[in-house]
Amino acid sequence: MHELPVTENILKVVLRHAEEAKAGRIISVSLRIGELSDIIGEWLQRYFDYLSKGTLAEGAVLRVERMPVVFRCEGCGESFHVKIREVKDVVCPACGGGKATFVSGREFFIKAIEVI
Repeated sequence: MHELPVTENILKVVLRHAEEAKAGRIISVSLRIGELSDIIGEWLQRYFDYLSKGTLAEGAVLRVERMPVVFRCEGCGESFHVKIREVKDVVCPACGGGKATFVSGREFFIKAIEVI
């Protein structure tokens, strides 16, 4: 259910930018969402379809690009992807070190808006 307020905010931002650009219609919205987010793309689209009725965004497609969880090893500096739901401990594949800094995987932003 938390997709609803998120979708409302996406729609507000997209409409504002489309109106500033004097767009006639919004075709698609590309989103970048980190794998650690529990936002479900299907629900975003459903809510977007409902909320955008009668606006420039009616009928627009949300394109969701999932960003992987990435850590950087504090020992050797290697950056590596982690399937966070499949591992218990984060271990560097290059050196075997167990100390790593979180780099990405929590992103949530609008990457692009396609308009005509």
